[in-house]
Amino acid sequence: MNGAPDPFEPADDDGNTGARSQRVSLPILALLPNLVTLLGLSAGLTSIRYVLQESYEIAAALLVLSAVIDGLDGALARKMNVASSFGAELDSLSDFVCFGVAPGIFIYYFALTGLPGLGWLLILVYVLCACLRLARFNVSRDAPPPPGRAHFVGVPAPAGAMLGLLPIFLFLADWVDPRNWPITVALYMGAVGLLMVSRLPTPSPKGWRVRRSLALWVMLGAAVFAGALATRPWTVLVLTCLVYLGVLAHGSWRHRRRLT
Repeated sequence: MNGAPDPFEPADDDGNTGARSQRVSLPILALLPNLVTLLGLSAGLTSIRYVLQESYEIAAALLVLSAVIDGLDGALARKMNVASSFGAELDSLSDFVCFGVAPGIFIYYFALTGLPGLGWLLILVYVLCACLRLARFNVSRDAPPPPGRAHFVGVPAPAGAMLGLLPIFLFLADWVDPRNWPITVALYMGAVGLLMVSRLPTPSPKGWRVRRSLALWVMLGAAVFAGALATRPWTVLVLTCLVYLGVLAHGSWRHRRRLT
């Protein structure tokens, strides 16, 4: 969220931010993207409270809500032309808490308290990789996009958080209880962290294209997905994570073929 005047830059009554006057004003709507970011941060922080109370379903729902909100604040700022460096930094700090710290604490208290050494070490790997991922994104925000179709480099932090929560989703969907395999969960979290800092090209919605003749079917599929998510959220999230992991595996295979 950058490229436009900072919404916290004082403006005179004519809207000129460069002038300093005794009366300063700010359109309340200019604060909306940052308020949305703070809403997502509040959801991420509150999820930690519910983790400590062992209300895992509420905690997971709040982190999913944070991921949804994360996709809204930047779009709002660009649409309203109020993007700013302040908003970009606020968004990055919120992402670190919601998609780095909160999932790490969640998984540790859920499955790894019986494995305090290796378990905590690999949770640290995950959280630190999330931090490094966001720092790398911040310094390359204004850099030219990678060549070829639009894509991310490495797994984005929100997607990494959803992958990290896969053991929780499996538990809530009544598929398996990952607490029976703490070492597997710990190694999985470390692997997700490494995916976030990898150089692997990963899908970006900006690079998706659809034929006009298929647009109706895509919208219908999105509606069916939303309905399934509302009725069987944990099963849908498990399947979504597994599909995304399959896409990453295929992308990794294609990337290696291009390098060899």
